Amino acid sequence: MRRYVTTRRLDRAFLELYRIYSFIIRFFKEAFLPPYEFKEIIKQCYEVGVRSLPLISVTGFIIGIVFTNQSRPSLSEFGATSWLPSLISIAIVRALAPLVTAIIAAGRVGSSIGAELGSMKVTEQIDAMEVSGTNPFNFLVVSRVLATTLMIPALMIYTMFVALMGAYVNVHQHELTSLTTYFGQVFSAISFLDIFSSLIKSFIFGFTVGMVGCYKGYYSSKGTEGVGKAANSAVVTAMFLVFIEELLAMQIINAIRAM
Repeated sequence: MRRYVTTRRLDRAFLELYRIYSFIIRFFKEAFLPPYEFKEIIKQCYEVGVRSLPLISVTGFIIGIVFTNQSRPSLSEFGATSWLPSLISIAIVRALAPLVTAIIAAGRVGSSIGAELGSMKVTEQIDAMEVSGTNPFNFLVVSRVLATTLMIPALMIYTMFVALMGAYVNVHQHELTSLTTYFGQVFSAISFLDIFSSLIKSFIFGFTVGMVGCYKGYYSSKGTEGVGKAANSAVVTAMFLVFIEELLAMQIINAIRAM
């Protein structure tokens, strides 16, 4: 009996992996085939990007202030508070801005996509679209994944700027550093590789958030309980994958810097 249960679990696990693989392959096929849902893509870009700005603004600004406050005591012990702008820029550009943006997107956008597609699955709207001759995968999945892939890098750049401004407010309050001097130290501490790697990570994070949210919603179970599970699972899975991708990206980027 125990062997039978284990076999059933393995079968379900492999079936789930195959379904995920088929879902991703189908996305890349549908993304380059007409018809192209430009209006829906623009609408989803607005939902993902513009509607996330208030939350991103507040979060990024607070992160800049908090990180500066936490870093100052350690540097002041060595009389190196003048290095604060450099330390802040490295931390925000290399790690905090992409990671925080992806986590916020996973919580806000991923759950929204999972719940929206899950409710459409429960109410059989997706089946109705197939019967009416509309390609639901292209209209619902491709548009949302493209929107998250394109907008999260833009949000990341905005988060980076807002966090640096929050840090400047704190630095200016304590050290009376001018804006010109502050940003001169900020940009002298980062390189093209830092910015480029953060952009690449943001594209990957955006694709992950969109793909996970769409997959969980598209294959949600029947009933209202399935909608809640789809939204919750989309957030948890997307955050977990984002942390794994951040770890792998960090190892690759550090290897490139060591060359």
